[in-house]
Formats: sequence, structure tokens, C-alpha cells
Amino acid sequence: MTTSPFDDYRPPEEARRSKRRSSVRGAATGAVRGLATGQRSWLNRDGGGRREAAAVPDAEFSSYYGRPIVKPVPWDHKISAYLFVGGIAGASGIVGAGAALTGNDLLRRNARLTAITTVALSGVALVADLGRPERFLNMMRTIKLTSPMSVGTWILSGYAGAAGVTTAAEVLALLPARGPVPALTRLVSRVEAPASIGQALLGAPLAAYTSVLLSDTTHPVWHESRQELPFVFVGSAALATGGVQMLLTPPAQTGPARRLALLGVGTELVAMHRLEQHLEDLDIDEPIRSGHGAGKLRWARALTIAGGAGTLLAGRSRLAAAACGVALATASALTRAGIVEAGIESAKDPKYTVRVQKTRLEERRERGVVHDSIVTVR
Repeated sequence: MTTSPFDDYRPPEEARRSKRRSSVRGAATGAVRGLATGQRSWLNRDGGGRREAAAVPDAEFSSYYGRPIVKPVPWDHKISAYLFVGGIAGASGIVGAGAALTGNDLLRRNARLTAITTVALSGVALVADLGRPERFLNMMRTIKLTSPMSVGTWILSGYAGAAGVTTAAEVLALLPARGPVPALTRLVSRVEAPASIGQALLGAPLAAYTSVLLSDTTHPVWHESRQELPFVFVGSAALATGGVQMLLTPPAQTGPARRLALLGVGTELVAMHRLEQHLEDLDIDEPIRSGHGAGKLRWARALTIAGGAGTLLAGRSRLAAAACGVALATASALTRAGIVEAGIESAKDPKYTVRVQKTRLEERRERGVVHDSIVTVR
């Protein structure tokens, strides 16, 4: 729809000439006389001047035959699993690098083994969603900085290579020093430190890039949450990683993991609150409050709060720490699944797309921008 400053101006219409002017004038005079005397005529049978009907009814915005305006992505639980384990992999690399610097050998080993396991599961989930393994290799033929999928593929591949080196160092340290083991140990030790640094540097992008991947689409819930979603995903990855290490490592060595988990709990709760408020302002918050993913998001919030409180109060209890770790990891998985389902639901119903466009159009009109028809770009 094109608008201009002259839309509200309508020039006066000239009287139409007709050969039957006298007959039309007589009919109009009779109708007015009937209106004055209360008699029923063509002018007042539907209310006449007392209740004038609009010449053009208000437009009802809808899609063509009720079809979605935005084509939903054909994703299922495999992508939710990919987002979940990818976040744990990225944050585990940071934990492993920090433990290596501080001499926390047990936490370092568990974090590195967790990183290689989850990054392998992440690749499996991605290839399973793509359908054929060669499709993953095809994405590595080029580097396209404007494509979150292309950049994310290279981040995942680089991180996996660094995680493979640090994991090899841990495995060789567990083997008896005979045969080729000493030579391999010396070889791997030369690249262990650079690999650990690379793993730490790529950990945060690996945990966060999937939020950019979602918000770069036209799905209303994902796209409109582009400023809050990275904080939700990073916080979710942090609390899940802290929870996994609380489950695998004795409490005496999990101090950094517990602090990371608490930081993730606070970040995710605040970011999710801001995300919900922003979507509510746009009147497209139904998918995350009452849609298919709303139940998962409610459970995720409850488990996040319970796991965070337990982490503060668990003390040195191994059983309590393990229970809190399971709660935090489960909360992270439910958060990813709930956001994926809410985004897909918002694309299936055209009203969410139309509401955002109408809101932007009203904002532009309030600013006095009426010389074009751009309604979908801020």
C-alpha cells in the first residue's frame, strides 16, 4: 500500500449532467420530503442520514486463502538437539581452557571430554537434519560472511579440530607410556596449548551463532527477538555446561563451573524476560506464552530457578550438585526446543507477520514518513 501526504485530500466533485436531471431532482425532493415527514423512502430505509454506512469497509489483513505468508522451516527435534549440544560444546571449551590455566586437572579433563562428545553429537544432529553427509561438505566449499550457516559451519569445523587435539592429549595421558605413546605425547604436547586457546576463542561464537541463524530468518518470533536471543542462547549454554560439570566432577573441583552456571542462570532469566516483553509490545507473544512451545518454556524457567537456587545452597553435597546439574541441563534443552517451536508456529499463522508490518507502518506514519510503502524494514 502506497501512501502520500495528499491521501487525505479529496477535490470537490463536479455535478454530473444528465438528460433526466429534472426526474432525478424530483425523486430527491420527494425523498427529502419523506425524510422530513418520517415516511420510509430509499434515502432512509437503511438509516439514511441518521446512520450513514461507510463507502469502503475497513480492510481486514489476511493471507491468500489463509496460507502462511512466510514459509516455515522444515525443522524438527534434530535441530533443537543441535542447538542444545552445540551450546554445551562451546562453553565446555572455555571451561577446559580456564581449568588448564589454573591447574584444575580433573575439571580440565572432564570439560575437554564433554566438548569433543557434544561437538560430535552436534555434527551428527546437523547431518541427520540435512539428510546426506555430503551436504555438510558442500557448505564448506565457500566462505560467505553474510551467511550465518556458512560462518557457523566453519566455526563448528574449526572448533572440532581444536577439540580433537586437546582430547588426544587427555587420552594419551591416560595410556601407559610404551610403544608409540611417548612419541605421540611429545608431538601433541607441542600443539596442545594453541589448540586449547583456539578452542576457547571459538567456544563463545559456537554457543551464540545459532541465535543469529534463527533471527536471520523471516519468522516473526525469531526475527523480532534478534537483540535478546543471543543472550538467551549464551546464558542457556553457560548454565547447561555448568550443570554437566556439576554432574560429572566432585564438588571440590567444580567451583568455576558453579559460578559459570549461576552467571548463565541470571543471564538467561533476564534475557528471556526482555524477549517476552518485546514480543508483547509487538503483540506477537502468543507463541511463547500459549503456543506449542510455551509449556516447554515454562518448565525451563522453573527448572532454571530451581537449579540456580540449588547451586547456591548445595554446598559440598555431591548428590545435591548432581540433581542441580540435571535440572539446569534439562532447562537448557527445553529452552532451545520451546524457542524453535514458537518460531515455527509464528511463521505458520499469517497474523503475526501482518501485526508486525502494521506496527511498523504506524510507527513510520507517526514519524511523518509517508512518501514510500516500506513496511518491513527498520
